[in-house]
Amino acid sequence: MASLSEIFKTAPEETKGSDKLLDLFRNRAELKKEFAVLREEKYRLQDRVKHHEGATARVQQRIDHLENLLLDREWVHNVVAFYQLRRLAGHCKSKLARFAEQLKQQREKRIHGLAVKAWNEGRDETAAGIEREIGEQRLQVQLMEDRLQSERHRLMTMNGISKIFRGRRLAANIDQIAARIELGQGRETELLQALESNYNLDAPECQGLNLAVKRAINFMILSYAQQLYLHFDEDNLVNLAKEAGEKSVGAVNYGDKSDCDRLIERLERRWDSMEGMTDHADVLQKRAKLITEHALFRRSDDATPIPGSVATVFDIDANGVVRQQDVNLLGDNYFGIAKILSR
Repeated sequence: MASLSEIFKTAPEETKGSDKLLDLFRNRAELKKEFAVLREEKYRLQDRVKHHEGATARVQQRIDHLENLLLDREWVHNVVAFYQLRRLAGHCKSKLARFAEQLKQQREKRIHGLAVKAWNEGRDETAAGIEREIGEQRLQVQLMEDRLQSERHRLMTMNGISKIFRGRRLAANIDQIAARIELGQGRETELLQALESNYNLDAPECQGLNLAVKRAINFMILSYAQQLYLHFDEDNLVNLAKEAGEKSVGAVNYGDKSDCDRLIERLERRWDSMEGMTDHADVLQKRAKLITEHALFRRSDDATPIPGSVATVFDIDANGVVRQQDVNLLGDNYFGIAKILSR
């Protein structure tokens, strides 16, 4: 017996040792996983540091390049002209983007307003139907209550013989009328709840713009872009501004100081007249209609036209005379229009 007890005593100790070994392996595996995660995080952070160091070095190079240009007497005036033209490019881009956003919001508001109006009309029509049914239900209940009162009075005024022969049938009829009244009142409660739920419904959310509206918006955006182009087409300012927006400082030479001064003077003159630019909605609409007549699309579900099909700029004067120029504003991405159009 002693030897048996000794055998059974060692079993728990072996089990404890095995559990500790399993825990050790589990902990080791978890530590390896955590170490792998930390190592990946370290590499990711090192890559980010290298990326930022590279970006910082490139910015410093541009700063050094700009400083050298400003120190050069022959280039300093070109730098001023370059950034004035870049300012024009950025302002035109912002102006076009703001016009596009306002136009989209107006159309979304209009379409949503029409949807809400139709929804309200449908809700009011449903409410009117429920209210009519409530009125009919109340009238029926009132008639049954009058009949119930009449039948009860009739039962109470019966003499003994009549009550014996007809009382039971009359009492059953009274019970039926009372049950029908109860059902009618229940139905009225249901209708009242349905009426309240109908009035508590949430209005539909804006569902966005459909394809036809997106295309119409894009034609108006193109029309406005053409107006910006026409306004700064004088002295080729629009193309110079586009070039400045795409190239780096020092990549373009506008001439000596007098040439740069004349360029800036022309630019300022056109810039000052920009805010007073009067291209009324009817002119924009006429130009958009002309663009629409020529626009082609690669697919039936495309909202953006093929650039080559809208590569004609329409200049409409005060007398309605239309002159045309071949300029691919969309294909050449004037004013960043490619990202501004609705998709």
